[in-house]
Amino acid sequence: MIKISFLRFKTRPVKVKNLVIGGDNPVVVQTMCTEYTENVPAVVEQIIALHQAGAELIRITVPSLKDAEHVAEIKKLLKKKYQDVPLVADVHHFGSDIAIKTAEVMDKIRINPGLFVFKKPSGKLEYSKTEIEAELAEIEKALLPVLATCKKHGTAMRIGVNHGSLSERLKIMYGDTPQGMVESAMEYLKICQRNHFQELVISLKASKVKVMIEANRLMVQRMVEEGMNYPLHLGVTEAGAGQMGRVKGVVGIGTLLAEGIGDTIRVSLSEDPINELSVCYDLLQSLGLRRTKLELIGCPTCGRTRFDLPPMLAKVETEFGHLSNLSIAVMGCIVNGPGEMADADYGMMGQEEKTVTIFRGQTLIKPNVPQDQALTVLKELIQADGKWIETNKE
Repeated sequence: MIKISFLRFKTRPVKVKNLVIGGDNPVVVQTMCTEYTENVPAVVEQIIALHQAGAELIRITVPSLKDAEHVAEIKKLLKKKYQDVPLVADVHHFGSDIAIKTAEVMDKIRINPGLFVFKKPSGKLEYSKTEIEAELAEIEKALLPVLATCKKHGTAMRIGVNHGSLSERLKIMYGDTPQGMVESAMEYLKICQRNHFQELVISLKASKVKVMIEANRLMVQRMVEEGMNYPLHLGVTEAGAGQMGRVKGVVGIGTLLAEGIGDTIRVSLSEDPINELSVCYDLLQSLGLRRTKLELIGCPTCGRTRFDLPPMLAKVETEFGHLSNLSIAVMGCIVNGPGEMADADYGMMGQEEKTVTIFRGQTLIKPNVPQDQALTVLKELIQADGKWIETNKE
């Protein structure tokens, strides 16, 4: 099989409990709870279901100090009923007190620079140097005790910029632009670095795919200029649901991953968050970044195809889908079949009416197999080769 790899932007590894984001580690898949934080038992049950479905890092909203107490209860009950799972506290408005409280018990906290030191719009048209310096000093004052708590408890932090919640000051200085998003993150990163805290992950999210892509590209450029290399969390926020929500997430995240940018991802959907996980893993597998199930190659078919290929493809996925160590091709005919399935470990190709030929790699193993016997013949071949290996998600 041809091996293709992307030159990845080398980031510093950041530990979040037993996970490591960045460095040479696999791209981490994450999602977010949708249950009310105060409903502790429901949140715990959702975390268990999400973790068992493949979520490696799970975020919980913490909009109040009371909810900061609830997340401590969630951690305790989760460990009692199931096991420790890496959890993130999502902190927004007036975040310092909430962030301090949650950093004592959570594995990672997320703060939103546009809301952390919240100010109502003033209607200003410009900011003086003195006013800018005063706001930055206020941010640093609010952030310092959070950093101290994170250091004490070994808690990581995500500086999570949202396009829709940039501060008034940054909008005036840079406009409602990707550059404004990057500068918002850089202000917080520089404060963290000055105060010797580097357990940081960055995100720059937008509902517009092109804005999200450009912001992350610019963020990498700025980090290189500043001698920084923090891991990046990728996502298109408010992407919606259904096919369009999935397409937006995959295009935005996938474009950047293909450029070597990104260390952890979430495909945000307005659905049950468990639905996000298969999209994440399929996206990573399509780029060769992780392998969690069978790699299936399928011909789109045309008038040359003389066997029932779509149902056969579905049967192969059902019967062999758990074999993450293998790739199998199902091809319609000899025109493109041999070339297109050359990278597959095994394959079948349409031959005469309702028959197929079975291959191991590019080697023909058995011709003229009736289509209703093809799965059995293929399975016996894989088993005889010692390649029938039961595997689980990484």
